[in-house]
Amino acid sequence: MVDRRVRPLKQRPLRPGEPGGEEQLAPEHMMHPRPAEPYWADTDGPVDSGIYVEGVRRRSPASLTDTYRELAAMGDGAMAWIGLDRPSQAQLWSLAERFGLHELAIEDAIVAHQRPKLERYGNNLFVVLRTARYLDRTEEVDFGEVHAFIGENFVLTVRHGESPDLASVRRELEAEPELLALGPQAVLYAILDAAVDGYAPVIAGLQNAIDEIETEVFDGEPAVSRRIYELSREVIEFHRAARPLIPMLAEVSAEFVKRGIDEEIHRYLRDIHDHATIVVERVDGFRQNLQNILTVNAALVGQAQNEEMRRLSEAGYAQNEQVKRISGWAAILFAPTLVGTIYGMNFRHMPELHWLLGYPFALALMAIVCGVLYAVFKHRDWL
Repeated sequence: MVDRRVRPLKQRPLRPGEPGGEEQLAPEHMMHPRPAEPYWADTDGPVDSGIYVEGVRRRSPASLTDTYRELAAMGDGAMAWIGLDRPSQAQLWSLAERFGLHELAIEDAIVAHQRPKLERYGNNLFVVLRTARYLDRTEEVDFGEVHAFIGENFVLTVRHGESPDLASVRRELEAEPELLALGPQAVLYAILDAAVDGYAPVIAGLQNAIDEIETEVFDGEPAVSRRIYELSREVIEFHRAARPLIPMLAEVSAEFVKRGIDEEIHRYLRDIHDHATIVVERVDGFRQNLQNILTVNAALVGQAQNEEMRRLSEAGYAQNEQVKRISGWAAILFAPTLVGTIYGMNFRHMPELHWLLGYPFALALMAIVCGVLYAVFKHRDWL
């Protein structure tokens, strides 16, 4: 009968001469320590679990405990592929106990938010991938993570996020038993391929958004600067997810060479490496393109502001010319008004009131003053 309880992992054996010989537990300062009390491994069932022999699925266990038992019963030629979606700590520590997974890798799988990387712990490989999908409505890149533990007779995948659809990856690989028969490395290839293929729609979505932004920039859309900034942020984050794939794939290939993995897998890995290189080059191009667009937009905004200032200056100059003309004519017309007003006063004792030449003198005075003012304003280009 299989013991369903899972005991905490032991630390390394004590060296000769070190005090104490009892079992040592994990340090209390660990971010996610293993439970001190016994617990059941099957608190939550796995997303999918299968036992494969020669590339063909022979069993579909309903729990982790059943998976352990049936894998042991089917002998050395069997391989277990266990898929978990946002698993509990109990599940991960159970798997660590059964397959000898390193506690640091388990910590990474629990915490998530890791950078893409490949780490080797003894005969096991731990692979972290950043997956991505493009949300066209919000122009955002939604990132997820896939953690894969690769051993001699097992594959454990832990998914954090909505992509990729590992169930479809499993179905496609099960449809090619010759490839699946190559072992856990074939499963790792399929997961890598799905993650890199998932970048293609993101590249297409970003390219479409950049094309739209270029049109808006030259159309003078006022809100385009914010859109450029937000898209630049998404491109930078996508670059952080995709860039580490290049050295990581090289490490995977070197690890497969060291282990004498089938040459067919190497060909597939080279194809993934080519696709990942294209993705990274495109993302680098997007970053440069957005930087150029931002520069051009700033120049166009500055040019538009200068043009507006020029129009305002021209309008102010024209308005000033009109004011000068109005002021000039107002001054010219003010002179006869002043003379007429003075001589229009009905005082009994005015010197020129009974003068015979008073009227012609008043008219002549009006004409002379108006003429002088007109000449002065005309000389100064006010009229």
